[in-house]
Amino acid sequence: MGDNRDSVTEALDNAPLSRFHTRSIFTAGMGFFTDAYDLFIIGTATVLIAKQWGLNSTQTGLVNSITLISAFLGAIVFGRIADRIGRKKTYGLEAALMVVGAVLSAFSPSLIWLLVFRFILGIGVGGDYPMSAVLMGEYSNIKSRGKLVGLVFAMQALGTVAGYVVALALLAANVNPDIAWRLMLGLGAIPAGAVVYLRRKMPESPRYRARVEGKADLAAKEIAAYSGGVINVQQPKDSKVRLSLRQFLSNPKYLLYLVGTAGSWFVFDYAYYGNSVSAPLIVKSVLGSSGAHVLTEAIALQLIVFTVAAVPGYYLAANFMDRIGHKRLQLIGFFFMGLAFLLIGVIPNITTEVLPFLMLFGVSYFFAEFGPNETTFVLAGEVYPTSARSTGHGLSAGIAKFGAFLGVFLFPVIKKDFGVAGALEFSFFMAMIGILLTLVLPEPAGRSLEEVSGELDITSHAEDIVRKAAEKLTPQD
Repeated sequence: MGDNRDSVTEALDNAPLSRFHTRSIFTAGMGFFTDAYDLFIIGTATVLIAKQWGLNSTQTGLVNSITLISAFLGAIVFGRIADRIGRKKTYGLEAALMVVGAVLSAFSPSLIWLLVFRFILGIGVGGDYPMSAVLMGEYSNIKSRGKLVGLVFAMQALGTVAGYVVALALLAANVNPDIAWRLMLGLGAIPAGAVVYLRRKMPESPRYRARVEGKADLAAKEIAAYSGGVINVQQPKDSKVRLSLRQFLSNPKYLLYLVGTAGSWFVFDYAYYGNSVSAPLIVKSVLGSSGAHVLTEAIALQLIVFTVAAVPGYYLAANFMDRIGHKRLQLIGFFFMGLAFLLIGVIPNITTEVLPFLMLFGVSYFFAEFGPNETTFVLAGEVYPTSARSTGHGLSAGIAKFGAFLGVFLFPVIKKDFGVAGALEFSFFMAMIGILLTLVLPEPAGRSLEEVSGELDITSHAEDIVRKAAEKLTPQD
């Protein structure tokens, strides 16, 4: 079968990298900066909250994880809404929820209200996952799609670092603990507010306009204006195809892909968020002492490990993903991340030696970023057709965040019963399951979104039905 891509998607697929793409990366990426800040700052803030409010381990785990369980809902709900009414109408709403949730969390008078406000925040965070990935992917060209979407996700690294820096600054300044944790949570509203403003200026996804709404002329005008004339579409052609939720979920190929994208993301997030959100506690336990100065030292060491090991992983993954392969990089990352977890678990007394432990912990961080943390986000936005792409990504991200919820909630319990080594050994088994689930996915690198998802076949089949119906209605001579 020939290439049935319409003129809008062809123009996007072949467009050179330009300022248009840079603007899109920054606008979409600011949401991920905020997501990371809000999700990972809570691990430090909870140490202060637990002491002030006298929380037990179960309550502490709930504070750490409540945002993730609501992110599960937000990703699924916003993902489906975006396929029904469009990306632009949905984009920004989830950021507004992040603003509201962050501000209200800072003024929480009790545990119950903190949980309520963090739940609201999580709905916005979850909704941002499909929005950022899908819109950036649909703006991208074939050659650099992994890099462009990966750079959006890499803003998570900067958001995480910002969280550690804010926590260190407040603790080093001896700010009253009650005020310190409120500032930590409330500051997340600032980047979220910028996101709301920036995203309202972005145009609707041209692929969605042309392929789902059937408005190729409008898509061509909007993308030409936003790109400053860099992307011009000659003779736009409509190609309207929309899958219902039932059609999507009853398609064997897409169900298999969903097992691959959601399943691999679920096991990764279980391991990654369980370790990352609890990282200050992990490092603090390795240091083997207590006191406020130890918390500061633990956060500082964690910041060093993350900056040295994780941050390069994010950006190396974005830059080499299209050359290595999106699926292949995920397999590589899962293997070496899992191996680092296993070594921490089986090497005698490793968790009592600070330097060797931090080195292996750093290796696990590097391959988490140079692998599944970034590729799960990218792959879930590539293997589904335009009319169900946000739905598929939202389901994958939502199921992943449920895995993250379990990881964060259960990690302190497993650590208490089996120690840091035992908790990380379990994370090793999760990584091995991630490898198996990744194998069911296609390799999207170097291929158009329409080809990877099989959308060309759907379009061709729909056009055949219309043509045959028209032939039956045409009077015969």
